[in-house]
Amino acid sequence: MGGTTLHQSGDGYQAWLGFHRIAPGELYDQYAVYNRITVTEKDDIVRTAISELSRGIASILGNEPEVAESGVGVPCIAIGTFGSNPIVDRTFGNDTRSAVGPEGFAIKSDKDNRCIAIGASSGSGILYGVFHLLRLMSTGATIDKLDLVENPVNMLRMINQWDNIDGSIERGYAGKSIFYANNRITGDLERVRDYARLLASSGINAISINNVNVHKYESMLLTQEYLPDVAKFAAIFRSYGIKLFLSINYASPLEIGGLSTADPLDPAVREWWRGKAAEVYAAIPDFGGFLVKADSENRPGPFTYDRDHADGSNMLAEALKPYGGIVIWRCFVYNCKQDWRDRTTDRARAAYDHFKLLDGRFMDNVILQVKNGPMDFQVREPVSPLIGAMEATNQMIEFQITQEYTGQQRHLCYLIPQWKEVLDFETYAKGEGSSIKRIVDGSLYGNRFSGFAAVSNIGNDANWTGHLLAQANLYGYGRLAWNPELAAEGIAEEWIRQTFGGNEKLVRTILGMLMESWSIYESYTAPLGVGWMVNPDHHYGPNVDGYEYSKWGTYHFADCYGIGVDRTQASGTGYAAQYRGANYDRYESVESCPDELLLFFHHVPYAHVLHSGKTVIQHIYDTHFEGAERAEQLKAKWDSLTGSMDEGLHKQVASRLAEQAEHAKEWRDMINTYFYRKSGIADQLGRKIY
Repeated sequence: MGGTTLHQSGDGYQAWLGFHRIAPGELYDQYAVYNRITVTEKDDIVRTAISELSRGIASILGNEPEVAESGVGVPCIAIGTFGSNPIVDRTFGNDTRSAVGPEGFAIKSDKDNRCIAIGASSGSGILYGVFHLLRLMSTGATIDKLDLVENPVNMLRMINQWDNIDGSIERGYAGKSIFYANNRITGDLERVRDYARLLASSGINAISINNVNVHKYESMLLTQEYLPDVAKFAAIFRSYGIKLFLSINYASPLEIGGLSTADPLDPAVREWWRGKAAEVYAAIPDFGGFLVKADSENRPGPFTYDRDHADGSNMLAEALKPYGGIVIWRCFVYNCKQDWRDRTTDRARAAYDHFKLLDGRFMDNVILQVKNGPMDFQVREPVSPLIGAMEATNQMIEFQITQEYTGQQRHLCYLIPQWKEVLDFETYAKGEGSSIKRIVDGSLYGNRFSGFAAVSNIGNDANWTGHLLAQANLYGYGRLAWNPELAAEGIAEEWIRQTFGGNEKLVRTILGMLMESWSIYESYTAPLGVGWMVNPDHHYGPNVDGYEYSKWGTYHFADCYGIGVDRTQASGTGYAAQYRGANYDRYESVESCPDELLLFFHHVPYAHVLHSGKTVIQHIYDTHFEGAERAEQLKAKWDSLTGSMDEGLHKQVASRLAEQAEHAKEWRDMINTYFYRKSGIADQLGRKIY
């Protein structure tokens, strides 16, 4: 249509909510008709929706819309919950109203009356509907023939902040915390509000605001010293339909409560948590609940008292239940003091072995939060067999938006395609049709609670995410949690058009870069699903043996003959047997195991021939040479966009892509040299290996 959007300028702070001005033309004329907003409600979230709609339209059209209680006979956008606005009620029939869930919305254009109605059952639904309409306008869609109903597929769509009160962020790559500094809660609430806008606009409805590794000062967030300020955060997020959660220290009764034990079966401990829950809910009546990392990586938990995870989580759930609160209990539990000589212990097995036998013992307001893979957010690993293995227990999936093992926001790695593969994975939990997405949305087993969680990638950098293009992962996570059926490519294009505008060359170039970035990163890092090969502790950069002789259970077992971990039932750790039916058969056999996971499940000779027809060693050489070349091409593609966006934005990304291209060569040379020296097998193409 006539008219194009004018691209974002500045430092990237507005992210996908820049609402670029529409140039004069047919599209502008279509949008400009709707210069009046009618609403009668005073609900806090509806007020937020009005503010966002006014702000968005003013930015897109250059004119502030009028807001009024009446709009009959006047072109308008009418918003309201059903029964509150006569235009909304006139527009939507009973069938539509009944189809809209608690957080859903309906949007319909009435061309004859020159009106667009947004109806919902709640203020949150109105807000999501407003952001959807603004998304359509920001991406250049026509809005005069709308007739749609949308409901979120997942009940919980949660962000986990790993922020510490000293202002640092564990696995953070975009500056310091926006929530804390110097062991105090920040006074810069506007930045927190702007973050709430970004989250709500993509569909997020829950947030935990502190690191799961809860230390001295973080434990005190539950006390009166900090609760009033935590309540200020809760009020901000509440106005955007987002519930606030806290990560808690399981040893809090000892560390801040003055008790001599944290035994979950001790009556005094149970009473302490009941009192603490009452205190928190007095300050924050809609408090979401607790997120817990226990008995993991030296964190305290019920194992200290010979209790299990059901005992531990149920004690907390009992304290929260009168207020409607929930306990989210992480399943990242394993032996972090493993002897590297021991090939029978397998970290990949740990979550399943710890939790499967507890199925049915958790209270109904406990949710087990399970990482998408059995290890730790690697660039490639299988889907966790624990997801779907507990029919009588609430489960949600955990992703990592922050790029701990995927380039730390210094390399481009668009993660939505990876997450889509996980969500589409067929578990056979109840036969065919038992995909991961059906388990975590609660539909397969009829769970009371379910959903998504992900570790955030934001900090106080001006562009939020360090690497400007890493914003696509934050946006994409929210959109995928709202609707797992959305295509990775479609999500990426939405983000690009909202962030940079509608220049078609720009859109197509960035879209191509995003969609190939995961495979590029995988190609020059750890091969064929074996994982790790990074520098210990900070996890950035290549170090093939960095974790090989450590206590963390992260081994590749490369020798002069071959590489990989035998996780078969027949001769290895038996991990493959945690999968059902066809998945077990596929992974157990070296002949049927997918190439991309071969070294996760099998130890094979370097001369083993892959399904691709290449040997393992030649695959390693080829992918690492090709990956470095493709990283260089990313830089060239971005350079071709010079002049098509704000110069500052272009330079931000150009510097990151230049670092990636150089770093990919370091990965290439270290990996190839390591395996050439191990195997003594030369590259068939005679390329330079050191």
